[in-house]
Amino acid sequence: MKVLTKIAGQLTTVLVLLFAFNLSQSCDQKTEEATQVVTVEETPEPEKPEYFLLRPEVEKAYGYSHAVKIGNSIKISGAVSMDDEGNPTAVGDLEQQMKNCYADLEKILQHFDCTFDDVVVENIFTTNMPMFLEKAAYRGEIYKNHFPTGSWLGVKELAIPEFMIEIELEVHKTE
Repeated sequence: MKVLTKIAGQLTTVLVLLFAFNLSQSCDQKTEEATQVVTVEETPEPEKPEYFLLRPEVEKAYGYSHAVKIGNSIKISGAVSMDDEGNPTAVGDLEQQMKNCYADLEKILQHFDCTFDDVVVENIFTTNMPMFLEKAAYRGEIYKNHFPTGSWLGVKELAIPEFMIEIELEVHKTE
């Protein structure tokens, strides 16, 4: 019986030590958990669109903005060959109309500190595809390093009958 009492005492001591050890570990773990730094990423505020009007009076009258920039993306409405009052220019001359379109597009690109190298999409609408195809080589003077993606579409008419070509762009501005 004396041996049993001694074993029971030793067993009780071991159990008490184990309980104390577990309790101490649990407290240490809770302390570690309590002191862990939680990093929360801040969500950036959505970028506000920046609107650009090349010919404010004309664009207001027709109800559009010539370009909108959001983040690194810029969408540029179709450029046509017109003067500052919205009158068609180079009537009947598709090649000159194309050059006038690119001149306006360049002004818009410059406003956003971009060049034609930043253009990723170019869509061309023309009322005379065969004539455009004859003059399309001019684009090589515009896009010196690479051509963007895009489409060439033959259409029945544009906003004003004298317009023969309209060119719209999408731009990715690199930082």
